Amino acid sequence: MSTSPVTARLDRGVPRFGGFKLAIVRLEIRRQLRNRRTVFFTVAFPVFFFLIFGLNNAYASDPIGRGNESAFIMISMALYGTVLATSNGGATVSVERLSGWSRQLRITPLQPSAYIAIKMATSLVLGLVAILSVYIVAAFTHKPSMPLGLWFATGAAIWIGSLLFTAFGLFIGYLLPSENVMQLIGFALMLFSFGGGLFIPLSQFSHPLRVLATYTPLYGLNQLVHYPLVQGSFNWSWLSNLVSWLIIFTVGATWRFKRDTARV
Repeated sequence: MSTSPVTARLDRGVPRFGGFKLAIVRLEIRRQLRNRRTVFFTVAFPVFFFLIFGLNNAYASDPIGRGNESAFIMISMALYGTVLATSNGGATVSVERLSGWSRQLRITPLQPSAYIAIKMATSLVLGLVAILSVYIVAAFTHKPSMPLGLWFATGAAIWIGSLLFTAFGLFIGYLLPSENVMQLIGFALMLFSFGGGLFIPLSQFSHPLRVLATYTPLYGLNQLVHYPLVQGSFNWSWLSNLVSWLIIFTVGATWRFKRDTARV
């Protein structure tokens, strides 16, 4: 008598979906939100910077594309908070490896792929919190101006694009088993933000630096999420940049993940 794949999986003690459960994701999210440093840098910090720069009346009256400069700053701050949230959400695997928690999980029925999926889902929810925090506060100030559809379009672009930095966080988390990995990621993202033109327009850079900036991980995503607002000609190199770095970080995370699980 043949055995179905589902029955065979259950007989081996492998749970459905590898052990992925929304209840575990909820617990992970609650654990992350209890971390005051995480909440500050991914929620309060971007909102604070929008309130400093985005409420300037000159920016509110300065038209840009289909909106104004204040809307541009809102998108930038939401993007920065989201890449911080998703990167840190993925990089928590580093702290768990250091404490031995990951090793304990591997003796449970929870499958490694489900563990990664849980981390990715947690990161995306944290990223959504960062976007909503900036956008809601900005909406109450009445300074950003752009069509209602662009609020959803730019927010969705930021959220989907943040998968790049979920992969980045997982890669660094498996690459560096260090309790200081969050600080290292924060420093790296700061460099990426300046290099990608998130904080300073690339037009203010020298020509060699402008060329170098086009190869940084945040450049393509930064251009893509602002495009619905600023319009103009679309440059396919932005998408190429995003996809290339996504492949690099995903392959890197997979490689380190396999090496890590092979030792157990």
